[in-house]
Amino acid sequence: MSTGEAAQHPEHYSFHGLNQYDESVGSPDAAFDPLRLCVFTTVALIACVTGPLAVLAFAIVAIIGYARARRAGLLRSRCKLGDTRLVLVYLSVVAVASAAAVPLWFMMVFRMLS
Repeated sequence: MSTGEAAQHPEHYSFHGLNQYDESVGSPDAAFDPLRLCVFTTVALIACVTGPLAVLAFAIVAIIGYARARRAGLLRSRCKLGDTRLVLVYLSVVAVASAAAVPLWFMMVFRMLS
């Protein structure tokens, strides 16, 4: 059978054995899941739209989480700051700064809308 005839009659091809698991090859590595990048983008969008309100809310949630974890015995965090006391100080500074920025942000938004 010529190549032209086989192309016209695909039933002559044998696809037996394709798309089957080959134990000698092994399992492929898991594909990289960029979920964190999606989460970071969503958090950035929320912060962009809601301004310092979102930063304040995230800081408060983080302070509560780290305070509970510290009370439960966590002394070192995977955060770059390491010591949970430093993390709590950092988050508190961010919360105070964002709380101070909320009135300024509202004034800016009202000026833009009027």
